[in-house]
Amino acid sequence: MLKNIKLAKDIAPDSYQSIGKIIEHNAQHYGTTTALKFEDESYTYSEFNQTVNKYANYLLQKGIKNGETVIAYIENRPELLFLITACAKIGAVISLINPNQKGKVLTHSMELAKSNHFFIGEELVSFFEEVKHSLSGSLSHKYYWVSDQQKTDCPQNYTTLKTDLEHITTENPITTQNIKSHQVYAYVFTSGTTGLPKASRQTHRKWLSTYYWFGKVNMNLGSKDVMYVPLPFYHTNALIVGWPTALAAPCTMVMRRKFSVTHFWEDVKKYHVTAFIYIGELCRYLLNAPETSLDKNHSIKKIMGNGLRPDIWHQFKERFNIKNIFEFYGAADGNVGFTNTFNFDCTIGWSPQNFKIIKYDVENDMPIKDANGFLIPVKKGETGLLISEISDKSVFDGYVNNKKNEDKILRHVFKTGDIWFNSGDLLQDIGYRHARFIDRIGDTFRWKGENVATAEVESIVGNLKCVEICAAYGVQIPNNDGRAGMVTLVRRTGAHFDIDTTAAHLFKTLPKYAVPIFIRIKDAIDFTHTHKIKKFELKKEGFNCDDTIYVLLPKNSTYVQMDKKLLKEINTGTFIFRWKTVVIWVSINALSWG
Repeated sequence: MLKNIKLAKDIAPDSYQSIGKIIEHNAQHYGTTTALKFEDESYTYSEFNQTVNKYANYLLQKGIKNGETVIAYIENRPELLFLITACAKIGAVISLINPNQKGKVLTHSMELAKSNHFFIGEELVSFFEEVKHSLSGSLSHKYYWVSDQQKTDCPQNYTTLKTDLEHITTENPITTQNIKSHQVYAYVFTSGTTGLPKASRQTHRKWLSTYYWFGKVNMNLGSKDVMYVPLPFYHTNALIVGWPTALAAPCTMVMRRKFSVTHFWEDVKKYHVTAFIYIGELCRYLLNAPETSLDKNHSIKKIMGNGLRPDIWHQFKERFNIKNIFEFYGAADGNVGFTNTFNFDCTIGWSPQNFKIIKYDVENDMPIKDANGFLIPVKKGETGLLISEISDKSVFDGYVNNKKNEDKILRHVFKTGDIWFNSGDLLQDIGYRHARFIDRIGDTFRWKGENVATAEVESIVGNLKCVEICAAYGVQIPNNDGRAGMVTLVRRTGAHFDIDTTAAHLFKTLPKYAVPIFIRIKDAIDFTHTHKIKKFELKKEGFNCDDTIYVLLPKNSTYVQMDKKLLKEINTGTFIFRWKTVVIWVSINALSWG
């Protein structure tokens, strides 16, 4: 274990270690072992590497160079993973666009990382076409159609990728040997603490550290294990935790297009799954589903993930007979991670990195300083803001937009000149370098496995002519994970407010997970002396107030007005707020390995 902890921490930035070399090593030494299963498709490590090589050599043939960006707007399927690995082999950077994005948010994300090469999934072409001509430099753009179920034909001015790949060589590209661990191979989008999505840089070095940390130190799977990854690869839980864990064994990884409560245990049985990666919402969805004979009739030995809340931890373990839970904590844009290596209950575990939990004033949204202007570590049992030192061994890779990096950096923390990463999360110090996750701070809240940026919601709601001003924030609902979106608004004088028109606007312009569950009508909103909206009291009151409140109940697309009976039902945990359909699309943003 100590050897692999050292390997995870001591990857030199200029070393020639990379994702591509791991893939080629597994193909050479474990070629006949099944690497990937997806629906009825199956690839051995040799076949996986050969397929990736086709993609890599094709990209090179198209003139894509080391350091150049490629944009992928594809649902969770093998073609996405082939492209990710191919870019890693040639030194290109793949910008992984969340397929839930559309309209202005989609345009924003695609404009953050400039590219002339767009790989668009057949299933998402219609959404891309709506924004295609609004992208800068569109005259030089090349579009590649990544066929799916071939229900449609390749659109005009697109290249059919599958056809082009037929005659491309399967040989390992020589470029893999020249990739250094400090290089960026992907952009993963996170809303961070405020505003629209930010593109976080993902390096080979970070991926390799999780390969050793999760794959060797913690999960330590064997070649006969099967790792189930029902999470999307455009977020880091699947990309830099689930996938490298399987490669480290090496064993079979099962990929799924969308997480499904209905088919989860059926998949576990079908693929002989022995381990899986989760997010907290996934666990609660499974727990809320009716009991079946498959609940304990499985071969699962270990699970890993983040967000399994203490209120269901023991119940989940007992119902599904899960012995080992490797809960972890981290951020896609961060440089610190915790893992429950020793299988304690209700904890995110420990971190080998240099971190501190500091005293934090939640109401005024700022760290507490001592008489000398330095920050103050909490004592055991206390809750505070997690920060981690930025150093050569704990690099902060940051964002594509360098201006956003300073928002996450604290300077002169404990002494003049030191630099620390601000996680934006509240943790409780439980001693022995262990911690318990408490909550997020700032203007982002987590709902349905996604981080919802309040600035985005406020911008959309504020565009309504009937709205004078609004504030968006997250509130807790009994018996539900995360925080549900709530908007408090002040109506514009003389304008007519219609809840059905408002609902139609929200559903059209926001991703499903960002549509607020509660809308509160208020006569006025208070401001601070610096002209910021006072959200603390609004969050504290939640939906338990005397103002008019509309609520979007589960399986509904229209709001209903809150009354005392409905309020009581919500407060007693009657309603489980999940997706409208049985198949639930789940993804991770900021709570991933850092």
